[in-house]
Amino acid sequence: MPQRLAELETWLAAVCGPELEFTPASGDASFRRYVRVRLPDGSTRIGMDAPPERESAARFVALAGRFGALGVHVPRVYAADPARGFALLEDLGARHYLDELNEATVERLYGDALAALLAIQACGPRDGLPGYDRALLERELGIFSEWLLGRHLGLVLSAADRALLGQSCEVLIASALAQPQVLVHRDYHSRNLLVSSPPTPGVIDFQDAVLGPVTYDLVSLLRDCYIAWPAERVDGWAWGYYELAVQSGVLRPEHEPDFLRWFDLMGAQRHLKAAGIFARLLHRDGKSGYLADIPRTLGYIVAVAERRTELAGLAELLAARVIPAL
Repeated sequence: MPQRLAELETWLAAVCGPELEFTPASGDASFRRYVRVRLPDGSTRIGMDAPPERESAARFVALAGRFGALGVHVPRVYAADPARGFALLEDLGARHYLDELNEATVERLYGDALAALLAIQACGPRDGLPGYDRALLERELGIFSEWLLGRHLGLVLSAADRALLGQSCEVLIASALAQPQVLVHRDYHSRNLLVSSPPTPGVIDFQDAVLGPVTYDLVSLLRDCYIAWPAERVDGWAWGYYELAVQSGVLRPEHEPDFLRWFDLMGAQRHLKAAGIFARLLHRDGKSGYLADIPRTLGYIVAVAERRTELAGLAELLAARVIPAL
């Protein structure tokens, strides 16, 4: 990584000119790294390093253009060398939603985030995006079993528990595939939304966008792995989104009976995957900072099972064997 950083700084100097100052900017849960670049005039940019063997800078650049064309505030790309994995980006600042959300700000910030999400869903491109298909959903759910249950906790499930987990995952997959399909950011939550110069939010980490279930980004935002709100309040926000989604043509009135169930089950799929990823970040990548978020993440599933009887067995397994072992 030090060599990659030196190469990035050399490339940035060639693009921006001499007398630059470099400071670390936020990293993330992928292999990408960022530096903040201060130019001689005092303005700043972000340098992105996306190692080509691990990440696709070309996909990031292409999707930045497509999101930007919707009026979504993603970083402007000033220069890029996709073959080397480098890009020079607009600096959207460092005020993440996670740090700014509180009782005084949440209605406004979530209102802005939901408006941006509806723009993405109603007007976003559909061509050329990979599908959030059965194979991808199965791979994601497999991360939970492999990395959290197996690698992190060393749990050996009985045949009955394995069957229960498999049946639960099938319920989640079927629900996801039954939903209307839209452009899905795939990580639309408080660590990837910024309070920035208008329009807020600034949206980052969109390079893994797919065509997938309509409730995926919604539940990522409202049942965030990093911050929790009272369940009845989340339901209120979700129904407020539903009404706007119908008005914008993203959903139809006949979807109302299924909407909240889709939302609940989509959340369970995402939270199983996220819990597995948090364990993988420790054991594969040496990043331990996400382990503390696993109880909250799995706790959503236990809570939502109170009204989704199809998740009762999964919730019992999590509450009895997984969460106490964390």
